[in-house]
Amino acid sequence: MNQAAPKPPTLYIEGPAFWTPTLPGWDAARAAFRGEGALADPPAKRPSPQVLAPAERRRAPDTVALALEVAAAALAGSGRNAADVPCVFTSAHGDLSINDYMCSTLASDPKGLSPTKFHNSVHNAAVGYWTIGTGCMAASNAVSAYEHSFASGLLEAAVQSACDQEPVLLVGYDAPTVGALTSVTDSRGLLAVALVIASEPSERTVAALDWSLVSEDGTAAAATPPRSEAAKSLAEINPMAASLGLFESLAHLDDGNVGGAGSPVDLPLSASLSLRLQLRPLARG
Repeated sequence: MNQAAPKPPTLYIEGPAFWTPTLPGWDAARAAFRGEGALADPPAKRPSPQVLAPAERRRAPDTVALALEVAAAALAGSGRNAADVPCVFTSAHGDLSINDYMCSTLASDPKGLSPTKFHNSVHNAAVGYWTIGTGCMAASNAVSAYEHSFASGLLEAAVQSACDQEPVLLVGYDAPTVGALTSVTDSRGLLAVALVIASEPSERTVAALDWSLVSEDGTAAAATPPRSEAAKSLAEINPMAASLGLFESLAHLDDGNVGGAGSPVDLPLSASLSLRLQLRPLARG
């Protein structure tokens, strides 16, 4: 007799962070997703993460600057020490501009390849900069699953937090496609998100998170579409747009009664499986 799979434990979200040039920060994004704020005009310039020393900050590619900006914001929002928190960094592509440079240079002038750009071309460059800059000796992972990268990274962070009973930092980021790579993938701009997933609630908890894996007749549940005009404007920006449903739900979390729940958020993991998220606000004493 088949038994139903056990329900995964409730987890808790702290420190949501968001950055894209038209919504440079979670406060701006939250307001826009609620229809209470506008897109930045002109768009913001790339962030300058203070985690890095000035020289490293100048050399860091956009993907590293973006990822570290939201990672630092999430840890600040959680009130936790970055050096102690395991992390999962997820990106569909890594740094596409450096990949284009590497391919072009290897084809035309291999001896002219920049050692710094080669160093920054690896997929785990951002998490490497983060762990070095913060002195983090906890576990770190770099995840990639193409268009399902955010969902896969979130699942990895949730499982790790639930199994190890400790908070885990999740960071998702991607950047525009350039050069010949535009013929095979369409990533149009900068977008990065981050949050801390914890196994127990704290005074910094912003939402309880119930999560499960779902398959409907062998098919993944459709991705939850963006609702607000601000989120719709980012729907095709890069693969991290898959996070928009979750962050819109976080933005609207206090619209209902404490203890209530809004609509679930579905994030496809593959053609046959989705990650279903249900957010709930917490009662405060």
